[in-house]
Amino acid sequence: MAADDRITAFIDSLDRGNTPFLDELEKYAISEQVPIIRKSTQSLLKFLVTYAKPKSILEVGTAIGFSALLMSEYAPPDCRITTIEKYGKRIPVARENFRRAEKENAITLLEGDAMELLPTLEGGFDLIFMDAAKGQYIHFLPEILRLLNAGGLLVSDNVLQEGDIVESRFAVTRRNRTIHARMREYLYELKHHPKLETVILPAGDGVTLSTKLQG
Repeated sequence: MAADDRITAFIDSLDRGNTPFLDELEKYAISEQVPIIRKSTQSLLKFLVTYAKPKSILEVGTAIGFSALLMSEYAPPDCRITTIEKYGKRIPVARENFRRAEKENAITLLEGDAMELLPTLEGGFDLIFMDAAKGQYIHFLPEILRLLNAGGLLVSDNVLQEGDIVESRFAVTRRNRTIHARMREYLYELKHHPKLETVILPAGDGVTLSTKLQG
């Protein structure tokens, strides 16, 4: 195990855990090979939601509902979460998980392609969590910026691509080159956009935190 992996494992071991339902959901996701946010990303997201106290959250990429439910546990009681998922097989599982967690009134699941749904939404989100197809982040960004409140927080997960992001495009497999190029473009845009202040963190598989500037 590499030194960085040992440090991550040690930090994760200190986490106090989640609710029994979320623990059950995480075990299910692992057994069914459904990607969910890693332990270090969970800790970061719990901290951010607790600190920022958002009244409205948008999530792009629901999967089976784990991260939406996690955020709901730490958000203010009156916080509304809107989450988007296009993969048909996961949508009924997410809906059932929201029902079992008694979060149906707090979480709204929109079915379909985010590229089509984002333009139909009205602005006013305090926090946006990006956890969908990595190659689409750069295409989502204009609508995400429109929807994010001034002073709001954009959290983007899985931006380091298991370390491939630092490699030359010719060093990554051919099938991943488009995603690799688009993610590099996305990171550059986050760091250089005049309306954003962004930090890139090595938590999990890489997370960016971007705040939308006033004015």
